Amino acid sequence: MRTSLVFALVFIAGISLTAMLPPVAPKPMKLVKVWETDTTLRVPESVLFDGKNTLYVANIDGKSDALDGAGFISKVSLDGKIETLHWADGLNAPKGMGIHKNKLYVTDVYRLVVINTETGQAEKTYDAVDQKKAFLNDVTVAKDGTVYVSDSRDDKIYRLKDDNWTLWMEGEQLNKPNGVLAVGKDKLMIGSTKIGALRAVDLATKTMMTIADGMAATDGIVSDGKAGYFVSDWNGQVFHVTGGGEKQQLLNTREAKVNAADIEYVAKKKLLVVPTFFGNKLVAYRVE
Repeated sequence: MRTSLVFALVFIAGISLTAMLPPVAPKPMKLVKVWETDTTLRVPESVLFDGKNTLYVANIDGKSDALDGAGFISKVSLDGKIETLHWADGLNAPKGMGIHKNKLYVTDVYRLVVINTETGQAEKTYDAVDQKKAFLNDVTVAKDGTVYVSDSRDDKIYRLKDDNWTLWMEGEQLNKPNGVLAVGKDKLMIGSTKIGALRAVDLATKTMMTIADGMAATDGIVSDGKAGYFVSDWNGQVFHVTGGGEKQQLLNTREAKVNAADIEYVAKKKLLVVPTFFGNKLVAYRVE
């Protein structure tokens, strides 16, 4: 009886001491470089994983708002080999991309272009409201096939749902939206470049809240495969942001003047792929 009492007291004391200890901080993430492509890419602005074995790369190949038809899409393998440099041609400064079934959605300055992934041919286009002012930038596709497109210059978000192209949200409160990411059925993540913030928009009410800020020229947003996000700053930084808004800088190549544009994360390989824009290559890192 006495022994049992001693054990009980020790057990209770252990629980009390545990409760008093500060929570263990999660281990900081780090990036380990795995590969980089050669420099035959031409101003790669965004990269997108097709869910199988291929990375699509949008090459501006010129000025970011030029209507010159010089832009193109490349195909790159998951080990960094450029499989097809010019897979789809004739685009105008292509930037953000999204994919659903056999359709690749690509921004093309003032319009959204729909490319058939089996043929590489454009099948349809959707124009912005003000074609002269528009600067369509990033694309995200929800699981149900709804497409959202940001207009960084004109403070607008477009939506393509059931082949119905509409101006879904607009106003200065968007603060020059760039990166967009559809999350679940009720949320759209937006990178507001003007204020360097990651923000969440409720799809039903369009109310917006800031998750994290201080990230300069926010560009790409991708899920970390859990409840957090990787966010790039075009100037050369990459951050990890938890669902609760805790931020960690993972990459800083600003001094080397290497950009970090619209990134991609291949969760099954823990591979973060960074387009270097003027660096004309992709650099891939393993997230540890």
